[in-house]
Amino acid sequence: MTLPRFINTLTGRFLILTVIFVMAAEIMIFVPSVARFREDFLLSRLERAQIASLALLANDSLDMDLEDELLANAGVYNVVLRRNEIRQLVLSSPIPDQVHATYDLREAPAFELIRDAMVTLFDPAERVIRVIGDPVKQAGLLIEVTLPTAPLRAAMIDYGLRILLLSAVISFFTAFLLFLAVRALLVRPIKRVVGAMTSYAQAPEDARRIIEPSAKVAELREAEAALKAMETELTASLRQKERLAQLGGAVAKVSHDLRNILTTAQLFTDRLEMSQDPAVTRSAPKLVNSIQRAVNLCETTLAFGKAEEPAPTLTGVRLAELVAEVIEGERLSIDDFDLSFSEDIPATMVLRADPEQLHRVLSNLVRNARQAIMATGKCGEISVAGREDEEEWVLSVTDTGPGLPPKAREYLFQPFQGGTRKGGFGLGLAIAAELVRGHGGQLVLERTDDSGTSFAIHLPKGYAASAAAPSGRASNAAAAE
Repeated sequence: MTLPRFINTLTGRFLILTVIFVMAAEIMIFVPSVARFREDFLLSRLERAQIASLALLANDSLDMDLEDELLANAGVYNVVLRRNEIRQLVLSSPIPDQVHATYDLREAPAFELIRDAMVTLFDPAERVIRVIGDPVKQAGLLIEVTLPTAPLRAAMIDYGLRILLLSAVISFFTAFLLFLAVRALLVRPIKRVVGAMTSYAQAPEDARRIIEPSAKVAELREAEAALKAMETELTASLRQKERLAQLGGAVAKVSHDLRNILTTAQLFTDRLEMSQDPAVTRSAPKLVNSIQRAVNLCETTLAFGKAEEPAPTLTGVRLAELVAEVIEGERLSIDDFDLSFSEDIPATMVLRADPEQLHRVLSNLVRNARQAIMATGKCGEISVAGREDEEEWVLSVTDTGPGLPPKAREYLFQPFQGGTRKGGFGLGLAIAAELVRGHGGQLVLERTDDSGTSFAIHLPKGYAASAAAPSGRASNAAAAE
């Protein structure tokens, strides 16, 4: 793996960030450490100077060479010792330059020690400084020395380099351990998840490829569980879509043969229209219309299979006549069952819609209501009402049935899932919703409970209906339940 590619990986970036963070932490420790080293260095010089001065006080006859040796060993130019309120120059030698600064180490605050240390470290010029401190073992009131800064600065630089080197070793060692930990705890589980996703993507319909959560890290295990749920749902959806595709092919074949059968039946109904029997004369037009609708339905189903169905044909529809035709057709299915129908449609109400599609929408809603009431074995009522305002037409279908079951409410308007009765396929409401959307409108469930169910069809007036029309016939293929 090349360096740029390694840097772009999770482990590479984590390794680099670990080194940076550890070094930053070490630098934060480095500054006070150097300040403390400078303080200890100066205190050691004061202690050496005190020892040299005590040697001189013990023997006043020391020669000049011995005094110079004592000062050289102490690393100072002169020593001033204050004892009994008397300031005494104990040891002295020539000072090469003027005193640049004076530092009092007695109770010096930390910030001041850090500041003075940084000034000394970054000042390359050779200076002479005066240092004041407390004598060791209380051997006087104070001790004062003058010394060069060059040895101090050199010792501070050497100490700093050793600290930085140690920090670098610690940071790289820590980063390496974290690198191994990240690979074991994060990178490998993530690669496993990526591998599982890749394998699943190659054959999402194969349930054996769905990931099984196994990560020990809680967050990764939650991610694997969420991925498993998503893959399981996706696999189920793909299987359902495959079944729907197969069903669509079967429906297209059935519709093709059924169209031929209905076309033949239509030829016989033409002869019925010429019958002189009054009952036949009354029933023949309805039979002809029903067969014609069935033929049209088969043709649109075949057209949908080729994705060539036309948009709804929007014309003026007298709603009262359409509703009366739908209800009359449903009355034929109730025999002697105690079920009543009511209509509340203004006689002059004309709306703009596709009459065939609107007939199918109302038929589906009224048929579902009839079947729900008859399944209870109790009497009931179905009412169809219509109203309009400046913006839309509203048609409502209300029944006194038992209400929609929980599954139908959860999967409302979804084919093959939102069945409103036992044995139903859930196509009726899905078809109705699609057809209404094709008119730019909306089919909504207003209420459903033990007292009954009410659906409302909202159809917009004006250009909105025709503007949304091209998406309307999408569900014609599913019309045959």
